[in-house]
Amino acid sequence: MKIAVLRERADGETRVAATPETVGKLIGFGASVSIEAGAGALARFPDADYAAAGATVEADAATVLKGADVVLTVRRPAASNLAGVADGALVIGIMDPYGNEGDIVALAGAGVTTVAMEFMPRITRAQVMDILSSQANLAGYQAVIDAAVQFDRAMPMMMTAAGTVRPAKVFVMGAGVAGLQAIATAKRLGAVVSANDVRPAAKEQVESLGGKFIAVEDEEFKQAETAGGYAKQMSPEYQAKQSALTAQHIAKQDIVITTALIPGRPAPKLITKAMVESMAPGSVIIDLAAERGGNVELTQPGQVFVTANGVTIVGYTNVPGRVATSASQLYSRNLSSFLETLIDKKEKKLAVNWDDELVKATVLTRGGAVVHPNIKVPAAAQNG
Repeated sequence: MKIAVLRERADGETRVAATPETVGKLIGFGASVSIEAGAGALARFPDADYAAAGATVEADAATVLKGADVVLTVRRPAASNLAGVADGALVIGIMDPYGNEGDIVALAGAGVTTVAMEFMPRITRAQVMDILSSQANLAGYQAVIDAAVQFDRAMPMMMTAAGTVRPAKVFVMGAGVAGLQAIATAKRLGAVVSANDVRPAAKEQVESLGGKFIAVEDEEFKQAETAGGYAKQMSPEYQAKQSALTAQHIAKQDIVITTALIPGRPAPKLITKAMVESMAPGSVIIDLAAERGGNVELTQPGQVFVTANGVTIVGYTNVPGRVATSASQLYSRNLSSFLETLIDKKEKKLAVNWDDELVKATVLTRGGAVVHPNIKVPAAAQNG
């Protein structure tokens, strides 16, 4: 069983799908591991460390891929970049299929079995495989660090002989994994923190971290969470009430961090141009949804810019990649934990149970076809 790890080709991607630590685990499963030279360089994992862990480091991708049974990746690879893998090889990573169905069809045509780790169900046995949580956690942390840098002022209250410096006011929009980590990090830095979310359960979570919860708590709010723990799309009426409350609150904040994402959809717009204009000069907005278009009307994905009234809006599109070493460590553990469930430890070979709920939830392509029920592709497209 050969496992291949390539250097990421996507612009701005600094993470890597395996670290020297997880290479050791993969070899323990009975696999040989082939790493493309430089694959871990941007995450500060030298080739020598991979070799010391037992991997074979190859100079070119073709050699790495030749005969590979499994390809571990961060971003979805192009089908043309997988030539030489074993027939039906597993390609495991972040596939981002919505809006990219043509690329998924191409991967099916390449004969590989693609696994979308972001589709991993949020159940107890899969917690260790949950890439959305592991990466969002780091994004929430990094958002506060980026905000502190852009804010260019002290975050905590400081009482000095020269007078008192008031603490920064930080408002976190969305109290999921990223939001809760942002709240905790901002509190550790001494800020006065508030947060909102459309899920009722978030109120207790925010308050447990020392934040103040800001929300219109009507009947719709009390039923605004799916059985799976995700936020529901709210009605226009509720959004209008929440927007009015949010607008009043934002005008008084020094830092706003937005985290709202709905899987497979453009990011909801939470902050209007008028709200931005209500903020004081020197205020900072960190938009963690920039990769999906942003929660802020003025966000420019991939850019940091200052508005006419002096508000800095940060729209980085790969925030976990800004802490690439930590992000790669967690992500690679997610992948190795999932791969472990696909291997017969006695026979030291792949033994995928296609009826396993984790497999059924995450496999996009198999046997030359797109098989996931949520990926809608015309039959004609699949037939070439």
